[in-house]
Amino acid sequence: MQEDVLAYAQEDPSSEGPEPLPDPAPADQVDQILQLGGVTASKGKHVIHCLTIIGQIEGHFILPAQNKTTKYEHVIPQLLAVEQDPEIEGLVIILNTVGGDVEAGLAIAELLSGMRKPTVSLVLGGGHSIGVPLAVSARKSFIVPSATMTVHPVRMNGLVLGVPQTLSYFDRMQERIVKFVTENSRISAERFRQLMMNKDELVMDVGTVLDGESAVEEGLIDALGGVSDVIDALYVMIEGRAS
Repeated sequence: MQEDVLAYAQEDPSSEGPEPLPDPAPADQVDQILQLGGVTASKGKHVIHCLTIIGQIEGHFILPAQNKTTKYEHVIPQLLAVEQDPEIEGLVIILNTVGGDVEAGLAIAELLSGMRKPTVSLVLGGGHSIGVPLAVSARKSFIVPSATMTVHPVRMNGLVLGVPQTLSYFDRMQERIVKFVTENSRISAERFRQLMMNKDELVMDVGTVLDGESAVEEGLIDALGGVSDVIDALYVMIEGRAS
């Protein structure tokens, strides 16, 4: 042991040592990721913000602590800040969600679709239920081949009054989703309703599960791809906007 220490001490001090470790992420950046599920990346060719929408979309009611949630009161201010920040040039939305509150999900999707800055979405794992409008709200959408998207009618948990007014309310809410999805993707309203009302695929419900390739074939998502494709597409939009 003493010989090893002595040999190390006698090494030429001018010789190159091991490469230094990369600088850790700044504390405020780590806090931003932990608290809001987003981060602004400024070391690439362009400054972009990454927003993650994971777990269940939490609306007006707080979900149990063990649930992974995306809180709309966190996301909405982030989107407004991104839109107004002159340094941020584009937005990437990463989705892996089981769905959740319809009103909250549509509110986020409407904000995303109305942004002036370039936006690109990527579905990883799943983009189910109200995750479908969120995925198509970006100007260009991608999905990895192994991801899935579930299209089904509006559902509600808890006590529901079995009266015509309730069914009418569900129908109007469902039409809002159909209209938004078809206006922001290449799928037709008729085909989207067919997928929603499919009785042959889900055991406990009606609807359709689409894998990545099927989602693209149906016109719901623009293209198959991964992170590099998302960044490339966003850079093209940013540079086209600047020219």
